[in-house]
Amino acid sequence: MDQKEVGMRWSGFEGAAPELADAGKSLFTQFGVGLGFLATIRPDGGPRLHPMCPLFAEGGLFGFLIPSPKQRDLQRDGRFAMHSFPPEAVDDEFCITGTARAIEPGPSRDVLVALHTANVEDDHTLFEFDVEGALLARYRFRGDWPPVYSRWSQAGSG
Repeated sequence: MDQKEVGMRWSGFEGAAPELADAGKSLFTQFGVGLGFLATIRPDGGPRLHPMCPLFAEGGLFGFLIPSPKQRDLQRDGRFAMHSFPPEAVDDEFCITGTARAIEPGPSRDVLVALHTANVEDDHTLFEFDVEGALLARYRFRGDWPPVYSRWSQAGSG
């Protein structure tokens, strides 16, 4: 991966922007299991978007990815965006951007496999998603416009 790793772990983001991190985690986990959309960068530079199941544990934000184009995208270029699923009652949304890195097999991976709700095979790569920026949009009701935005950037927090 050629990109400079500048993001912080989820726990660092929680410390830097606790209300924003709490709201984002709530949106990602609103259905019990973590649900989000993961955007990666294809080899030709275009975007790729897929649903995925983010996992919050051990102070980090993780995801197991099956052998797939998005897994290869992150192995080649770790930049990503992750967006929450919309709630049923209102259009609130949360998005983070940052850099993902593969976690080697070992005790840390074993702990996360045990916490995951789906079968995790040996060929599923575990990634940790570090946060560089976040955006929360809150609406008073479905169809309300404009939302109230809250933004955070690691570049602006130091």
